[in-house]
Amino acid sequence: MTLTIENILLVGSILLFVSIVVGKTSYKFGVPTLLLFLAIGMLAGSDGIGGIRFNDPKAAQFIGIVSLNFILFSGGLDTNWTSVKPILREGLVLSTIGVLLTAVTLGAFVKLVTDFTIYESMLLGSIVSSTDAAAVFSILRSKSLALKTNLRPTLELESGSNDPMAYVLTIAFLTLVINQDLGIASIIPLFFQQMILGGIAGFAFGRLSKFIINSIKLDFEGLYPVLVIALMFITFSATDFVGGNGFLAIYICAVYLGNQVLIHKKTILKMYDGLAWLMQIVLFLTLGLLVFPSRVFPYMGIGLLISIFLILVARPVSVFISMMFFKMKLRRRFYISWVGLRGAVPIVFATYPLLAGIEKADVIFNIVFFISVTSVLIQGTTLSIFAKWMHVALPEKAKPITEIEKLILELPKSSLQEFEILPDFRAVSKRIVDLNFPKSAFIVMIKRNGEYIRPGGSTELESKDVLMVLADNEEDFAQVEECLYKPISK
Repeated sequence: MTLTIENILLVGSILLFVSIVVGKTSYKFGVPTLLLFLAIGMLAGSDGIGGIRFNDPKAAQFIGIVSLNFILFSGGLDTNWTSVKPILREGLVLSTIGVLLTAVTLGAFVKLVTDFTIYESMLLGSIVSSTDAAAVFSILRSKSLALKTNLRPTLELESGSNDPMAYVLTIAFLTLVINQDLGIASIIPLFFQQMILGGIAGFAFGRLSKFIINSIKLDFEGLYPVLVIALMFITFSATDFVGGNGFLAIYICAVYLGNQVLIHKKTILKMYDGLAWLMQIVLFLTLGLLVFPSRVFPYMGIGLLISIFLILVARPVSVFISMMFFKMKLRRRFYISWVGLRGAVPIVFATYPLLAGIEKADVIFNIVFFISVTSVLIQGTTLSIFAKWMHVALPEKAKPITEIEKLILELPKSSLQEFEILPDFRAVSKRIVDLNFPKSAFIVMIKRNGEYIRPGGSTELESKDVLMVLADNEEDFAQVEECLYKPISK
């Protein structure tokens, strides 16, 4: 079947529906949804029963970049700075030095067992050097598994922030493969340019986005998530235009926004959670369609050898060397080493050699695809078991709930208090978003003139309003009282 304008919506919606249903069923058996989405795409493709002919790496790369924007941005929004801050150094070292060590170690092995040149080997190592956060935590959630102390934030930060490093290495070594006369030193300026400009742009666009979101007055609540999408793409494309790393910029921008007080933040978080899932499914289906299983089979032997080396040697070596200056129990290091799933990102990065037209582009793509599949199949199905073996898993009753989860799930706080707004207090005629309200307390309802109003960040408080506030403890209520009751200075 050839995709046309007439049937693309029908075929796409059927594949999406099947992916959701099969993905839901897979939770019961511990099979990673990523693997099933890829399998459905492959079954629907040219070599499968669907017979859909799709062989357009450029279109797949475009879909991949757009999808990664949503996935990274959603991951950044869900990153709780309070939980990440204590392990910031560990996470950043893993996502930079750890990725570099993985790429170099695996590249050296590829050079040893194949006829690749050193730069082609390093290119392959760079493509598969980053981990996939979505695959890891969808499996952990399906098994109702939580991790002890700061282990989960460490893995979240590494997985969410290591794609930019892998992207820079991929582009750098691809440049060396194309331009054989260049030396390794020539890519160093590119690396620093990408990372420094990306970091600065991410923080700058984060602050600018917060100002725009909280300042602009839109007539409909549903337009605020659309506004955030526009700001996300502006951040990525503008950063890329000036030579920075767009993936790093949108992740930093999202982390900043996710830890600020925003108008209609709950709506934005819920929408991005759904969009991230949609983009994962679309991305995996697209990459499944792009793959020809008949072309992958000839590389199964070398692919399995490289994949096993990556899982058992390259990843552990990179983790242990990266973490050697940090105090961390041995079993935690082993578990971080095992949580090294390769997902859709390496497959997207593998389209760059295809579009560049280098000699071994097809070989690299098929090996990378096989590595991603085997990594998810071997590590993904054993994450919960390995966590229990390493004694880093928490029982279900002890599983902690983050503030983001409380916000989205609308779980009750420990107590409720009412606060009346008097005429001479600072909160009069101010929007809730401008009050510097405590993050651990929520206004669930406002009683005004005998009627009840559901509050939002843009809601302006009026004299005689009665606020019903949920919070955890008396300290939170004291902070609420401070920001609401402080009289206007005369």
